[in-house]
Amino acid sequence: MKILSVVGARPQFVKLAPIHQAARAAGVEHVIVHTGQHYDPMLSDVFFEDLGIGVPDVHLGVGSGSHGVQTGAMLAALDGVLDEHRPDWVLVYGDTNSTVAATLSAVKMHIPVAHLEAGLRSFNRRMPEEHNRVMTDHAADLLLAPTQVAVDHLASEGLSARTVLVGDVMTDVLFEVRDQLSGAKSALVDELGLTPGDYYVATIHRADNTDDPERLAEVAAGLAALDKAVILLAHPRVVAKAASHGIELTQGSLVAHAPLAYPDLIAAALSSAGIVTDSGGLQKEAFLLGVPCTTVRTETEWVETIELGWNVLANTAGEIATAVTRDRPTNTDATPYGDGHAAERVIAVLARAF
Repeated sequence: MKILSVVGARPQFVKLAPIHQAARAAGVEHVIVHTGQHYDPMLSDVFFEDLGIGVPDVHLGVGSGSHGVQTGAMLAALDGVLDEHRPDWVLVYGDTNSTVAATLSAVKMHIPVAHLEAGLRSFNRRMPEEHNRVMTDHAADLLLAPTQVAVDHLASEGLSARTVLVGDVMTDVLFEVRDQLSGAKSALVDELGLTPGDYYVATIHRADNTDDPERLAEVAAGLAALDKAVILLAHPRVVAKAASHGIELTQGSLVAHAPLAYPDLIAAALSSAGIVTDSGGLQKEAFLLGVPCTTVRTETEWVETIELGWNVLANTAGEIATAVTRDRPTNTDATPYGDGHAAERVIAVLARAF
């Protein structure tokens, strides 16, 4: 069996790592295609190295651009790649432009598509990611759901026959990295002279929070007014947006910093007082690490983190301050995201379906 994975953004690289390990362990040929959607080395190349994935077999080098330009460039390049490799499965991850482009290219060439992390819904039609995930789920041949909530969403859309609950592969790699760290001190703490437990880690990147100058200024001001240092791991796109808007990302408690390699991010999160983010992946990672999270959005796909008390939605500066400084949640032994063996199930399901 031959699987071709298409990835292009940081959360997808994290999910790719356990899949690649499980494929090799099962003797499955695994071709990795990197679209280049995230073109900054700290958000791309270093992840492959740190997660033990190796160099991608194909790098499309698409880079930045509007949704249409970026997706169109991927489509144009992927047709030739799929024709050359002719895999038994195209495996797509999450909800990015890379996800929907690979799905469209494969289905039109009659190559089976499996969608990892299928069934997530924010029900916010303003989010490009929501369109990407819905279109991918309805086009794909096999839907690999991470949670029972995702399975239920797919059932409500008439997609049960294509759905398999496998668990969350991000849990696999997170647990492995956490165990490897084994209490090691965060490099970020050393670099910035921070005190463990006396700072927050933040990531803000979604268009709803960054494209409008007033909105980005409000979020930055809200973070800057918090009671502890806030280390904002700023994506290059956010840095450019802030500069064009004349907004300072280092002000008050807020300190802008380049993105971290994945192990360094996990180490920084583990020794922090909390996470502030609009990233889907980091919300879930915070929950799995037992770190309180505040999500700067009006909704989340990871509703389990809310229901179990480890995540709070906040939109205004006041809501952010209240959420971030709340009492620590009650510990839970709930495991809504699986047992750390999801990747093995994914490979087994693909083999059976093949």
